[in-house]
Amino acid sequence: MIQECQTIIVENPKAPLLEIEKSLVTTYKKDIFRPFVKTINEYNLVEPGDKIAVGISGGKDSLILAKLFQELKKHNKIPFEVIFLSMDPGFRDVNRELLENNCKYLNIPLEIRHSEIFKVVGKIAKENPCYMCARMRRGFLYNAAKELGCNKLALGHHFDDVIETTLLNMFYGGQFKTMVPKIKADNFEGIELIRPMMLVKEKDIIRWIKKSGIQSMNCGCTVVAEKTSSKRREIKELIENLRKINPDIDQSIYTAATNVNVDAILGYVKNNEKIHFNQIYEEREKKS
Repeated sequence: MIQECQTIIVENPKAPLLEIEKSLVTTYKKDIFRPFVKTINEYNLVEPGDKIAVGISGGKDSLILAKLFQELKKHNKIPFEVIFLSMDPGFRDVNRELLENNCKYLNIPLEIRHSEIFKVVGKIAKENPCYMCARMRRGFLYNAAKELGCNKLALGHHFDDVIETTLLNMFYGGQFKTMVPKIKADNFEGIELIRPMMLVKEKDIIRWIKKSGIQSMNCGCTVVAEKTSSKRREIKELIENLRKINPDIDQSIYTAATNVNVDAILGYVKNNEKIHFNQIYEEREKKS
């Protein structure tokens, strides 16, 4: 899970709820609602009979994801259930109130579960808490979703998260690995993680949240408040600089993950087994 530690300053007064909801299928239909629906349709993320828990952190991405699912229910013929699940990992009172007030204003019926994750992470991983916090928060949400009878957990990862994660894995992990639209949860049988906003760009989410007049939360972290991963921030800045040279750099990075040429790589990993180039070459020769 990527925590939303970016603070968006909103100067507009809150727009009426009906106007906020309507904007997703009018003003922002092309840039937000259509890419959301396209991702769902292309990767079969919502199927008849699904009960989906939408993870609500209180940040801009999760708030818009909740509203998109509500709009989908209005317009979609597929029968499915949706609940809105939030975890309080130890928020300060001001952040807890902001989460609850925003969801109340946006008519998002919220199921909140409490945990002590911030306290635990502050003890065991104070120097580098984000990775541990993310793993623990996701595990908590998986478990809560399962208790509520859900078979899917939807998170608000967007287009920019995908390309940033791809470059992070390349530059710092030594592997070509990206976010995928759905994946079976480890250690939580019967739960699938889905990412319906993979084609929605962050700049459009920011446009929507500012126009709506909603002051969303950052990640609410009490361990390294107001900070975000230095490496992710570095990657964001790198992409921004590259965009000045090539305005389509974002799409090129994303598209690269859909166009991996297995005839022109030095190796890959499958089922935790590393396949060497020599093995790929020999298999190719056998078929020729």
